[in-house]
Amino acid sequence: MELNDAVVDTPPRDAASMVLLRDGAPGLQVLLLRRHGASDVLGGAWVFPGGKVDAADSAADALALLDCAPQQVAALLAEPDLTVEAAAGFFVAAARETFEESGVLLARRADGAIPSAVEVVAALADERAPAFAPLLARHGLRLDTQSCVPWSRWITPRQPSVMNKRFDTRFLLAVLPPGQDACADEHEITETRWLAPREALWLYARGEIDLVPPQIMSLLHLALYRDTAAALADARARGPYRIEPCPFDEAGQRTICYPGDPAYPKAGRVLPEALPTRLTWRDKRFTPPEGLQAWF
Repeated sequence: MELNDAVVDTPPRDAASMVLLRDGAPGLQVLLLRRHGASDVLGGAWVFPGGKVDAADSAADALALLDCAPQQVAALLAEPDLTVEAAAGFFVAAARETFEESGVLLARRADGAIPSAVEVVAALADERAPAFAPLLARHGLRLDTQSCVPWSRWITPRQPSVMNKRFDTRFLLAVLPPGQDACADEHEITETRWLAPREALWLYARGEIDLVPPQIMSLLHLALYRDTAAALADARARGPYRIEPCPFDEAGQRTICYPGDPAYPKAGRVLPEALPTRLTWRDKRFTPPEGLQAWF
């Protein structure tokens, strides 16, 4: 992955991403997907499921398939400037993209039961339907928004470090539903892996996988939790934080700083105290000043 030096003047595009978790033998694990190498957005990088928000995600037929009132879902984002429809649409978009890219379906039947593996396979076979909402309706399902916890919001700066597009992405946490597992769609996504956060960072440090700064910082954050329950409880207790990275060059090296860093233009810290407040581009890798090894 090469460093991008272009300045992008267009406004960021709304996007949504699902940080999908499960408890494994080594503790908390997170789902990472490898984007197709030919993709014009982070081609070859390992990311969380997600993508752009479509107009259909906030349409009436989609919001009618939420498991509770759209106002309740919207309140979870804690963004009063958004309309109810727009806020709820981020949940729909995150669930839709997760299903399209990984085959994981965050939904429940009318009786509240989680769909069986057979039902998910049936929905996958029907996945090329014109829209996500009609697909759910045909299978008698509602989106399980109550299991999705807003976690963070990342806004790409005007000088993106690894691509030439900007996104305003809401990240949600959710646990893998029982009986389901991830599979690549073989279109946008070519591989899927469940990894402990430290394991993913180790593979990145060794050059075996490519990660981008929001994923690096998110994995460092996830490494603080012993299990999925701890991660979800903390996210619910504090609410989502907002990150607008600030890139600059220091001693000839691209550096990205975050709230709480001495070079950040605004005072105040939003990330946990245990996390670094900057990443530096060295040897074609973004790493904290002390190196990623300090986190293994």
